[in-house]
Amino acid sequence: MFTGIITAIGRIVDVGPLGGHASFGLRLTLDAPAGYLDDSKLGDSIALNGACMTVTGLDATRHRFEVDISAESLARTTGLDRRGRVNLELALRVGDRLGGHLVSGHVDGIGSVVGIAPVGESTEVRLRCPPELARLIAVKGSLVVQGVSLTVNRVTDRPDGCEVSINLIPHTLTHTTLGELRPGSTVNLEVDLIARYIERQLSAAKD
Repeated sequence: MFTGIITAIGRIVDVGPLGGHASFGLRLTLDAPAGYLDDSKLGDSIALNGACMTVTGLDATRHRFEVDISAESLARTTGLDRRGRVNLELALRVGDRLGGHLVSGHVDGIGSVVGIAPVGESTEVRLRCPPELARLIAVKGSLVVQGVSLTVNRVTDRPDGCEVSINLIPHTLTHTTLGELRPGSTVNLEVDLIARYIERQLSAAKD
């Protein structure tokens, strides 16, 4: 489990195949800030842009770790198949402060940025979300974008899903990769856990 509070920005420095066919996934090598991996060990979970991954290789002295990402995970996420900066969050410990909200690290879908504009001291980002997630997103509810726990300010339903408005404060822009978003950027999305289970219960009751 995670909270959606990003604890560091890492970088994918190498991407290699796990096999000789597209059905195989990729092995990612990532650099982390100095000291970030001091308490980590093989088998630990670290979220990359909101996607929970297992540490399969670790060199804490070089601040470097590896994860293996399956073809299934690659098909359901964005930005984890190439070099670049990624948001990192270590798994939640019992007793940790829950600064964001309960996050599973399982990406539910991919959204796209349709607009960015300054609003006072903040920045408004508008996202197009797929139809299968639209019914699970609510005003003042929580939405994970690239691993970051955010509050939904506005939801506009559309035939092809919904458009969501969120506000990013300067701290979020400088301490995550969300400051790099541009119109057309794609993002990993995870809806609120409670909404997911309520939707499942309601749909089962109709059967």
